[in-house]
Amino acid sequence: MPLGERAGDKSESRYCGVETEFNDDMPQLLAYNISSGGFDFVVATLMDPSYRPSLVEKDCGGSGVLPFAGSDLVLSPSQWSSHVVGKISSWIDLDSEDEILRMDSETTLKQEIAWASHLSLQACLLPAPKGTSCANYARCVNQILLGLNSMKLWLRIPLWKTDDDSMDVDSNRLVDSWELWNSFRLLCEHHSQLSVALDVLSSIPSPNSLGRWFGEPVRAVIIHTDCFLTNARGYPCLSKRHQKLVTGAFSHSIQIVLSGKPVHSLPKGSSDLAANHDDSTLDGVQRHPLRSYLDYIGYLYQKMDPLPEQERFELGYRDFLQSPLQPLMDNLEAQTYETFEKDAVKYIQYQRAISKALQDRVPEDKASRMTTVLMVVGAGRGPLVRASLQAAEETGRKLRIYAVEKNPNAVVTLHSLVKLEGWENIVTIISSDMRSWDAPEKADILVSELLGSFGDNELSPECLDGAQRFLKDDGISIPSSYIPMVEETCCVEYGWTCFLDTPRVKSHKDVVHFETAYVVKLHNVARLAPTQSVFTFTHPNQSITKSNQRYKKLRFEIPCDTGSAMVHGFAGYFDATLYKDVHLGIEPSTATPNMFSWFAIFFPLRTPVIVHPGSSLEVNFWRCCGPSRSQSYAYVL
Repeated sequence: MPLGERAGDKSESRYCGVETEFNDDMPQLLAYNISSGGFDFVVATLMDPSYRPSLVEKDCGGSGVLPFAGSDLVLSPSQWSSHVVGKISSWIDLDSEDEILRMDSETTLKQEIAWASHLSLQACLLPAPKGTSCANYARCVNQILLGLNSMKLWLRIPLWKTDDDSMDVDSNRLVDSWELWNSFRLLCEHHSQLSVALDVLSSIPSPNSLGRWFGEPVRAVIIHTDCFLTNARGYPCLSKRHQKLVTGAFSHSIQIVLSGKPVHSLPKGSSDLAANHDDSTLDGVQRHPLRSYLDYIGYLYQKMDPLPEQERFELGYRDFLQSPLQPLMDNLEAQTYETFEKDAVKYIQYQRAISKALQDRVPEDKASRMTTVLMVVGAGRGPLVRASLQAAEETGRKLRIYAVEKNPNAVVTLHSLVKLEGWENIVTIISSDMRSWDAPEKADILVSELLGSFGDNELSPECLDGAQRFLKDDGISIPSSYIPMVEETCCVEYGWTCFLDTPRVKSHKDVVHFETAYVVKLHNVARLAPTQSVFTFTHPNQSITKSNQRYKKLRFEIPCDTGSAMVHGFAGYFDATLYKDVHLGIEPSTATPNMFSWFAIFFPLRTPVIVHPGSSLEVNFWRCCGPSRSQSYAYVL
C-alpha cells in the first residue's frame, strides 16, 4: 500500500519496495512482502544464484533453451508488471580477468534481461560495476539497450562518501560514485532507458555532493537497515542527513527500496512508531521484520508539507521544454492570455508600482484637478489597464489611459471590456504596434509586461526603446530596469534525455535545437554554483547610442565538496524593478512568492562539459541585434 496520502502528490515516490533474497516461490514471496509486509513491490532475483551457464549440460534436447528460470505462469502479467522489479544476479562481472566468469556473466545478463522483458517487468536492477573499469559491462548493456522494449534498467551505484572528512575509509572507495556512473552512461550514449539506483550506506557525502544526483535520472534510493539509528523509544530512525536525502527523493519522484536484515530489537508489547498503514498483524502471526523500517519511511513521507497549490498547477510542466512565446511575432490565443491573467501576484505588484508612481507624479493637493496620462503598451486583454485604474482609485488620482495593442483579436476583447466596465471616457484603445504608433500626446507613465523568462528575450528593450519617444522627458517607465541572470546546471533530463512535443533534443542532428533557448519549469536539476547577473537594461534608456547589444564574461566556481559533475546548460532568470522598491523576479533566492507567469529559461550546451571540484568554468554571453531580431548566445571555455 502507498506510504500515505500527501495532497497533490501522485508520483511514484509514494510506493516503497523491498529487496529480497532469491525465492523460487514467487506467489509466496509477494504474499509475504506485499500482502503481509505492507510493501508495494519487491526487487527480486529472477535466477537461482547457483546457476552458471558454463556448468550447465549443453545438450538441451535440441531446443537451445537453458533451464535458468521458473514459469511465468505463477503470476498474472499485471502482477509481474506492477509488483516485481527484476534483480540481475549480483555475481556477474563482465570486466573480470577470469575469461570463464566474464563469458558466463555476459550470457547470464542477456538471459535474465530477456526473461524480465518477457515477463513485462517495468524495470530491472543491474548490479554495481565491480571496479573502476566497466568498459565491457557498459558495452554489453548498451548492446542490450539498443534492442530493449520499454523496460528500464537501473544501474546500482554505491553512494560512497569520498569528501574530505571521509579519508579514513578504505582506499578502494576513494572513487567518486558519480564518476563511476558518468563513465558508464557515457559508454551507453546517455540512453534514456538507463537510470540510477543509489545504494545508500551508513555514511553519505556532503549536501553539495548529494545535490548533483537530483540532476541525474535517479529512479530509486536503496536504504540498508544498517543506515538506521535507534531513537529514545528503541525504534529505528535516520540521521538528519539521511532524512534530507529521503525527503529529497520523495520530492523528485524517486522510490525508496529497503534492503537488509533487521538490526533493531523493538521493545516488547509496544506498537510501532508512526504506524500509518493498516496493520493486518494479529496475535500469534509473525510481523514482517522490516515493517518498523517501512513505518518510519512512511512517517517521513507523511510529515512533509502538502504541495502548495501553485506547485500542483505546475506539476504537468516540470522538466518539459517549451519554446518561448514570441508575442511580438505571433498573436497570442485567448487560452494563453487567460493563463497569465490568473497570476494575481504579478498584477498586484504592478498595481503597487503604479500607485507609487502616481503619488510621486501628482502631489496630494493637486490630485483632484491634475490628470496623469498613462500608456499601457502591449495591453493584451486589459489586465494592466484594470490594475492602473485600481491604482488610481486607491490613490485618488485621475487617469487618462491609452491601451496600445497590436493583436487585432485582443483589441476586440478590449473594446468589449471598456464598454462593459464603462471606461469609455477614461480608456482609449489603439490597435497598433507600439513602435509605429504616432501618439497624440506624451505620457507621464509608460507601463508594459513584455518581460520574458530571461528579461530581454521577448524584445522588451527594443519595444520600450521604440515606445520611449512618446514618454515625457521626466516620465516614468514601469518596469524601470531588469537584469537577466544565469546559473550553471547539471540537468541530464533536458539536454540529453528529455522529451519535447517533438523528439528529444539529442535526437535532432542539427545545431539549431542545441542553440535554442527553452522555457522550462526546472525540477530535476542540480544547481552547481550561485546565480550571476548577465546584462542590465534600464528604461527610459538615456544612452546616446541606445544599443541593446551586450557582451559579458562570467566565471563559475565549483565548490570543493561538490565532486565532479556534468554541466548540460545554463538556467536563466530575470530580476526586475518595476518602480522604486517594487520588485518582480524569478531568480530562486529572490523570487516573487506565488507568481507563476514565468518559468526559467534553459540554454542547452551542444556538448556537455565535465567540471571537477574546485575548478572554474568560464562562459561568454552575447546579445546580438539585427534589423529584424535579437538573440542571446553563450560560449563555454
